[in-house]
Amino acid sequence: MILLKEKFYFLLITAFISSIFINEGLAQSTRGLVNDGVDKYKSEKFADAEVNFRKGTEKTPESLEAVFNLGDAYYKQQKYDEAIKTFNSALANTKTDKERAKIHYNIGNSLLKSQKIKESIEEYKQSLKLNPDDPEAKYNLSYALNMLNNQNKNQQNKDQNNKDQNKDKNQDQNKDQQKQDQNKDQQKQDQQKQDQKNQEAQQDNTKQQQEQPKISKEEAQRILNALKNNEKELQKELRRIKGKRVTTEKDW
Repeated sequence: MILLKEKFYFLLITAFISSIFINEGLAQSTRGLVNDGVDKYKSEKFADAEVNFRKGTEKTPESLEAVFNLGDAYYKQQKYDEAIKTFNSALANTKTDKERAKIHYNIGNSLLKSQKIKESIEEYKQSLKLNPDDPEAKYNLSYALNMLNNQNKNQQNKDQNNKDQNKDKNQDQNKDQQKQDQNKDQQKQDQQKQDQKNQEAQQDNTKQQQEQPKISKEEAQRILNALKNNEKELQKELRRIKGKRVTTEKDW
């Protein structure tokens, strides 16, 4: 597996800085600021180096050395957005393909540190178009491609895990829904059975009522008269019994 170490960046950046020369036509003050900035950079005093390089760009905005090295100082302080912006502005002051290749390479490094892998790959490709023999650009391009491949695999695994989780969740929901539907069906069946029992009971009552013997009005009156006559006879018998003497002692 390809590994990219922080030391790798430092050595390359130091090499780039040392490969940039101060033009004789630059003002002495700018040259001094840049030289002092390089010394501070090599001493890992990146914030102080940034101050020198920025002052150099203010005095001589067209100075490739000041602008380029300012981008390096930003990079070492992990100010990747400022580094990218500064490197891009340095492109306007380049004169050779090798200078432009180095700038694209450093932009690629800054993008890679910002986790903008696809963008960094394009910068490394652009650097190799301008300088095909740069081994560092080849190495970092391979590293970035490997990172992108791993990122895509991780994303695919994540998507698959989410898909599996959603599938399990849907299956659980379907099971719960099926269970609810089964309960509803059972309740419906129980209700239907109860309704059927009630209906059968009602039909039995109706049938029993229908099967009870019916009598005519004349028969009902005759029965009533018979009851009345029996009641009269009963009253007579009771009066007769009351009229008898009741013996409570024996006759001697």
